[in-house]
Amino acid sequence: MAERRPPAAANDGSPHVTGDVTALPRSGRPMQWFGFGFGGFGSLGPGAEAAPGVPQRALSVPQPLHPRGLDRREVARAVPSWSYSAYVTGDGSLLLSGCVAGSPQQAVCFQGLDCQDVLPSEKYLLVLMKGRAECWDVAHLDCAGTLPKPVWRKDLPDGHNAAFPLVDKGHVLLQPPFFRELPPSLQAQKMALGNEHVVLLTRDGKVLTWGAGRHGQLGHGDVEDGSAPRIVEALHGVAMSEVAAGGWHTVAVSESGDLYCWGWNESGQLGLPSKTLQQERAISEEEPTGCDEDEDAEFIGIQAFPALIDLPQETEAAKVSCGSRHTAAVTRSGELFTWGWGKYGQLGHGDTGNLDQPKRVEFFNQSKLCVRDVTCRHWRTYVTCVLGAK
Repeated sequence: MAERRPPAAANDGSPHVTGDVTALPRSGRPMQWFGFGFGGFGSLGPGAEAAPGVPQRALSVPQPLHPRGLDRREVARAVPSWSYSAYVTGDGSLLLSGCVAGSPQQAVCFQGLDCQDVLPSEKYLLVLMKGRAECWDVAHLDCAGTLPKPVWRKDLPDGHNAAFPLVDKGHVLLQPPFFRELPPSLQAQKMALGNEHVVLLTRDGKVLTWGAGRHGQLGHGDVEDGSAPRIVEALHGVAMSEVAAGGWHTVAVSESGDLYCWGWNESGQLGLPSKTLQQERAISEEEPTGCDEDEDAEFIGIQAFPALIDLPQETEAAKVSCGSRHTAAVTRSGELFTWGWGKYGQLGHGDTGNLDQPKRVEFFNQSKLCVRDVTCRHWRTYVTCVLGAK
């Protein structure tokens, strides 16, 4: 598959991406955090409010993140689970906001951890700290902030700098055994975990996948499972710089800014025509919903090979992230595009509709904010940006 664009030269305004972190602009402008999507349990903070005309738990317009217990700490990383969110602060503390120990509207802070990254789920919490990685059982957390006994721990060598969930000699998982080795020959640079599959980016830009494949999320042209890492051959010759995994879909960005999507497209999360969305639109417009075989061929339910997706005006992508059934991409010019399932406002367009094509989130342009990074998980989207144009 030929690449459409030559790699663009970086300029002073473009995001400088290393591992999983976007560097601060040279101007030193402070980062601002915004969140939108599922707002239940208080995980977005006490000030989060729904837009007029949408369900109370659906926060469809980006809002500043104000998690309880943050005080004056600077947020370095924000990662949502379903009922709570995990925040890594600039001083290495870990803050959990939302439903903690079975109680909503809680905030628990673990100070002095030297925390560097985190991966939360409803059952386990993976924490990367200086010199070690640990897994905590969420059921053992309390609202007093007592440091739990880890159910798994791995000591890491000095100078460890792999991009989480990669760690020394392998990667972590959100279920037992919590760690799996990787052959050093893979030269792993970045990894993304879907609900049932794994996506790996190598240092030379290759993409490998394994795990469940029944929705085509492995990108090998079939719906078979794979137990071992396998190169996505359809991307041969096209060096990738970013990968992301949704619930059952996968996204990759090439070094030149092209966007590739594959897997399940039930809610339009691939940016391809979705029959489900067409039927929803027909019902809302009171039109017939029946489709003949020729019309069905126009819609994509499962895309088992990588498909090249165009952003409006042939905009080049820089960063990408996936929720359960939605996708978000940050462009090199600092704009945010989202598409897919939007029931809880996670697309950020002021409504709860679904989209099967990328659409720019106008809030950031109207607020004169330049988007630097995006993190999607489950039904929520978190964005980091700076004030001012690129």
